[in-house]
Amino acid sequence: MKAAEFDYLRAASLAEACEALKIAGDDSERKIIAGGQTLVPLMAMRLARPTLLIDINDIDDLKGISVSSEAVTIRAGTRQRAAERSDVVRDNLPLLAHALPFIGHWQTRNRGTVGGSLACADPSAEIPLVAMTLDAQMVARSADRGERIIPAAAFFEAAMMTTLAEDECLAEVRFPIWSDAIGVGFHEVSSRKSDFAVASAAAQIALDSDGVCRRIALAVGGVAPTPTRLGQIEAALLGSRLDDKLVSETTAGIGAMIDPDDDLHGTAGYRKRVAGILAGRAICDARDNARVGAQGRGNAA
Repeated sequence: MKAAEFDYLRAASLAEACEALKIAGDDSERKIIAGGQTLVPLMAMRLARPTLLIDINDIDDLKGISVSSEAVTIRAGTRQRAAERSDVVRDNLPLLAHALPFIGHWQTRNRGTVGGSLACADPSAEIPLVAMTLDAQMVARSADRGERIIPAAAFFEAAMMTTLAEDECLAEVRFPIWSDAIGVGFHEVSSRKSDFAVASAAAQIALDSDGVCRRIALAVGGVAPTPTRLGQIEAALLGSRLDDKLVSETTAGIGAMIDPDDDLHGTAGYRKRVAGILAGRAICDARDNARVGAQGRGNAA
C-alpha cells in the first residue's frame, strides 16, 4: 500500500514547526517526522493518515547531547546511533548505553531519533523503558505556551500515545545523573535479534560501602500499555544486600503486578513469567556491576 495524501512542510526552526502545529486546524491530523522508522511504515499501511507532515530534520537546535552536574540532555532529533556512540552517554548514562544496541539494526539507529522513540511510545521500545526507569523529564514546546516539562511517569499515556498536546513538539529529554556510583542491568527477549521486545527489564542500583542497596530503580517493558515502574519491588529490596535468593523470591511476584495481553509473539502468561526472570537478571547484573565499581574505588583510595 501507499500513504494517503498529505501536505508536507520541511521546518527550518523549532518555532516554525510549533507554529505549523498550531495553525494546521482542528480538523487535521498533524505529525512530526524525524527518523520515520515507525511513522513511515504506519503511513504505508494507512494505519496513520496525517494530513500534514512536519519534517524537523533540518532543525539544528533539535540535535545534540550535553551534560551538566545533574542531567544529560539529549535533544529530540538526535540520532540513536549518535547517542550510542556518545562518550557522554557512556560515562553518565550507562543504562541507556546498554539499552541502545537492542534497538533494531544499526541501520535503524542511523535514522531513528531519541525523541521519535519517546514520542511514538511503543510499549516494547527500549528508550521509553530507560526514561521511565530513570525518571527522565521530557521537554515539550508550543507556539502559545512555550516550554512544558513532563515527567516520564506522566508522559506515557497508553500504547503509542503520550500526553503531548496536538500543538506541542518534543524538544529534548533530560536524564538525571545519579551522584552515587552505580551498576546497571538491561535484558530483553525477542522473537529474533533486533525484533521488538516481547518483554524487557531495566535496573539501576547504588550500593553503600558495605554492599547494602541504598538506591534502586526498576522497570519492565512490553508487558503493559506503557513502561511499568516496579516501586513495590524497589521498596522490598532497598536496604538489603540483594542476595540471589532474596532477588529471586521478590521478583517472582512481578507476574501478579502486571496484566499483559496475548499476541502473536507471546501469551500473557509467558510475559508474566519472563518479566520476573528478566527483572531478576537485570537486578543481579546491576548489583554485580556496582560491586565491581565499589571495589575499584576502594583500590584507588
